Amino acid sequence: MTHRERTIAAHCCRKADRAPYGAGLGYWPWAETMERWRTESGIKDLDIAKHFGYEGDFQHVPVDMGPCPAFEYKVIEETEDFVVAVDWRGIVTRNCRKNLSMPDFLSHPIKGEDDWEKYKEERLQPRLDQRLAKLDQFVKDAKAADAPVQAGGFPWGVFGTPRDLLGAEELLIGFYTMPHLIKDIMQTYVDLWLMLFERIAEKIHIDHIHIWEDMSGRQGSLISMKMVEEFMMPHYDRLADFARRHNVAVLSVDSDGLVDELVPAMMKHGVNHFLPFEVQAGNDVEVYRRMYPTLSIGGGVDKNALARTRKEIDAELAKVERMLKHNGYVPGCDHHIPPNVPWENWVYYNERLKKIIGV
Repeated sequence: MTHRERTIAAHCCRKADRAPYGAGLGYWPWAETMERWRTESGIKDLDIAKHFGYEGDFQHVPVDMGPCPAFEYKVIEETEDFVVAVDWRGIVTRNCRKNLSMPDFLSHPIKGEDDWEKYKEERLQPRLDQRLAKLDQFVKDAKAADAPVQAGGFPWGVFGTPRDLLGAEELLIGFYTMPHLIKDIMQTYVDLWLMLFERIAEKIHIDHIHIWEDMSGRQGSLISMKMVEEFMMPHYDRLADFARRHNVAVLSVDSDGLVDELVPAMMKHGVNHFLPFEVQAGNDVEVYRRMYPTLSIGGGVDKNALARTRKEIDAELAKVERMLKHNGYVPGCDHHIPPNVPWENWVYYNERLKKIIGV
């Protein structure tokens, strides 16, 4: 099989000659992790994709799916330890200078109806030529490489995007206090995305539509399945309908946290690939495989085990071997690799994994 054929097959539970190597979240380190690995490996210009021979992932269409024009980056306050600034999404963030951990989110661009109406008028007009300015070159390059093509991705989701606009607490309260606003945000954004996807599909075949949600914690989904069905799933149905009409093989969702309720709810509305199955939140990919034999699964290897002993790494790799006996598994860790993972452990894990996959 070609890389494109193999990647698509693994992401939609079709039979493949083997699993892809280097696809999904589970191979990519945080910036601090790379700093550690460059030091420990002695390779100053370390490129892990080249070093280990990762085969690559879906090629993400470079389309502007959010505010257009984006917000201007603006520093509000600087100290020895922190930088407070407005980012391109309009979120006021506080970033630590000493490490590259997630920022604190101090303020969000939408406080109510008036802000939303202004935001729509100023930043969510179609402006298709501007949003798709890089499409023609992407199409040329992707066709030449016979690359699998993905539309959508971080940070765009039916839940995830409203959370960025309002803030997590405000969104969760807003489902009760201003449901009409939440529904309008979801409707407006999905309208825009489908308009963009139609234009993309005129130029190149889309193999994969990805939805980023991150809508769970250790306790499970941040909203009830009743709310999921009422607010979100009508838009998943619209995305699934687009996928059917355009023969898009993969409709995937990314959410951290415990996803035991989300997986079956979203599968009913066309989702056929889910990731990354965070282990510390209570997910076990072997349980999901038994429960949902037609679901393609990505990730599920405990990233924290890679910071410990080889025996514990071997236990995670044994799980990979068992998962690969079935169609529809994309091996990888359950999120980006944290800086507590030593270089020698990452080398050991990758060398063993390549043999298991058969690269």
